[in-house]
Amino acid sequence: MSQPIPALLIIDMFTLFDFPEADQVKPNALKAAGQIAVLARRFRERGNPVIYANDNFANWQMDFKGLVSLCLATEGESSAIAELLQPQLGDYFVLKPKHSAFLATPLTVLLAKLGVSELVITGMTAESCIAATCFDSNAREYHTIVVQEAVAGIGSRRTTALRLLGDSKAASVLKLASYLRR
Repeated sequence: MSQPIPALLIIDMFTLFDFPEADQVKPNALKAAGQIAVLARRFRERGNPVIYANDNFANWQMDFKGLVSLCLATEGESSAIAELLQPQLGDYFVLKPKHSAFLATPLTVLLAKLGVSELVITGMTAESCIAATCFDSNAREYHTIVVQEAVAGIGSRRTTALRLLGDSKAASVLKLASYLRR
């Protein structure tokens, strides 16, 4: 049996933190970004896809490069995270209008074209966009993995969401060290 082809999916890490409860997410998002950067390096070194799925701030005239540039130019966590996670040549991206990276995006087509069978899901927030994407990924029969340290969220809601994903078998929830040993 052949090895699954994994892709790293980075969700909503380019943000201006201008949403309710953003102050509660910022410190966790910055920590998660550092861990996501470790994963992204590993994926790129192995020739596996790195895919960004990001909200477009309801600005339907902004493309992904514009979104990254805007975050880089915004002081604080927005630019610090954008610096850590700047897309590299060969990375992919989709803009998403709602919570799940699959809803109304070309993600399913992209994954099929790349031959991906395993999704490693990272980003923010665990209790919203990460959970929605994991349930959709599982429904599409991808082997779905969430790396705990690479996911931001709000306190106990983050913990509850990660437990739900693992308990429901919608995703395997792994520690970073455990994933890197694979």
